Formats: sequence, C-alpha cells, structure tokens
Amino acid sequence: MNSNLQSLKQFLSRAGHVAHVEVAATKGSTPRETGAFMLVSASATFGTIGGGQLEYMAIDKARQLLSPVEEEMAAKRLAGVLSQGSQRAPSTARATAPVGSAATLPANERAARIEVDEVCATLDVPLGPEIGQCCGGRVEVLIRLVDTALQQELVRDAEAEEAHLPHVYIFGGGHVGQALAASLALLPIHTIVVETRAEALEGMPQTVETRLTPMPESVVREAPAGSAFAVLTHDHALDFLIVAEALKRDDAAYVGMIGSKTKKATFKSWFLKSADGREAEFSRLVSPIGGSAVKDKRPPVIAALAAAEIMTALVSRAAQMSVPKVSEKVMAG
Repeated sequence: MNSNLQSLKQFLSRAGHVAHVEVAATKGSTPRETGAFMLVSASATFGTIGGGQLEYMAIDKARQLLSPVEEEMAAKRLAGVLSQGSQRAPSTARATAPVGSAATLPANERAARIEVDEVCATLDVPLGPEIGQCCGGRVEVLIRLVDTALQQELVRDAEAEEAHLPHVYIFGGGHVGQALAASLALLPIHTIVVETRAEALEGMPQTVETRLTPMPESVVREAPAGSAFAVLTHDHALDFLIVAEALKRDDAAYVGMIGSKTKKATFKSWFLKSADGREAEFSRLVSPIGGSAVKDKRPPVIAALAAAEIMTALVSRAAQMSVPKVSEKVMAG
C-alpha cells in the first residue's frame, strides 16, 4: 500500500500555503470524476484532476490565488526582521486585484469562464480544441485556499479511506509473490504476504505487510470480508489447503491460484471428493491467476496481469455491495 495518508500529511507539513483544486461538476467525457482533487503550493502539487491543459490552467489559477497570500507573508517576515532593527516596517497591505480577466488570458484559456475573489476561484472549462484537449466534455473546477478546517477535513478523509482499504493476501513469497507484492504496493489496497519461510519474506516492499506462520490457511479465516486471496506457494498441497479455506468464504472478492489446467483439475477432484467442497464454490476459483490470454510466464508479467485481475474483482465487488467510497479525493493523490 502506497499510503496516501502519509504522503498527504508530508505535503501539508512542507508546502506552506496551499490551494485546494477540486472537480466540482462534470458533463460528458472528462478525465476525472466529480470529487477528484489536487493540492497546489507555490512550488509543488499533490494529486491530480486528470492532467493536460485543464490541470495546467487550474494550477496556474491556484498559484495566482496564492500569490497575494505569499506576498503578504513575505512582507510580514520582512517587517519582523526590520522591526528588530528599529526600522520602519514596509506596508503589508494585501493585493486584492482579480486573478485574471478574459482580456488578459492566453488564447487557450479564453474558452473557459473564470470567476475569482480573494479566497476562491471557479473555472468552467469546455474540454475541446480551444484548450488543446479532445475529451469533449465540460468540467467545473473549484479552487479554494486551504485553511485549518479544510486541512483537518482532508486528513480525516484520508484516515477513513485508509482504514477501509480492501485487503489482498498473497500466499507465497517466491518469484511471482515478490513481483505481485511490488505491483500491488503501488495501489490503494492493504497487501499482506503470508509465508512459512522467513527467508522468502526478505526484500518485500516496505509498504507491504508480512506474516510468518506455520499455518497460512488460518490467516484466511481471520481476513476481513471482501478480501482477495492469491495463492502461489512453493507447495501444491499447501496451495490446495489455502484455496479450499478461501473458497469456503462466500464473502471473498477474489480467490486465485497459480498453476496449469492440470493443477486446477487435480485440485477440483481433491476439493470435491476429499475436502467437502461444492461445485458452486469451485466455480469461483480463478486459475491460472492473470488469465491465459498472454502466453508469457515471466514473474513480472504474471504479476502485472494478476494485479489488474485482482483490482477488477475488488472494484466489481464494491459496486455490487454499493459500498460508498469514503474519499475519491484522497484516492486521487
């Protein structure tokens, strides 16, 4: 898991004055959904509202909105330095001129309707050839200066989002397990690698949780509802035990096992005859993981395909369960 919460806190602590740029409304085809946001400081950004000219315009307007605040604080700092030397402090009057008007906008921005005051701005942007984009939709962007209340709200949303991230369990830390852990570490999920061998857990990404246990199948029973299970240990018999345990959970979002058609057939026979399994349960098994459309067995390739497969299953289950997304805003970071 690449922690958005930690990244957000680090950005806010270092950025100084910040503007909040949010997709307030959309119409037609747009690069991001309503609620997507980014933060803009004088020299850095956090998150994205979709990139391209739309984002460049929004960043530019956000920094213009920040400029008077930065100038005021710089003047106050200078005044403090000069006052220590008993010299007259310069004026700290805040600039209140509008951020921009249609007459002064570059040609690629004249299609956008821009409304500005001292603390917020609204951009209504058609995503057409006028600004060098061809999405065809329209986006309304709200830009606000971040105060203490908004900063606290952003952190609370990020904490709530992180607390409700779906769990993905990788059983096996071999070549494919290592590669899959690295792929999933970039995604907004909580990844746990489970192993019976301590050495197989070495070198895992720092953001991935590791568990060493002599009974990995017991971890399946403790997993929260909606978890995904990818089974690829060094032992086929152990794979079978773990998969059988996972298939008994009708609340699992995904159960996948690495292997061939022969391995899957062998597992099916054992599962139905010796493990009290049912056809309906077996039908939920994805094997081989990553599918068979791409004939490439290199671990990083299998991992990339499996990661996409797992994310698809997680998103599909969330949609079926109508689980509200706590904060699309934080996910955008």
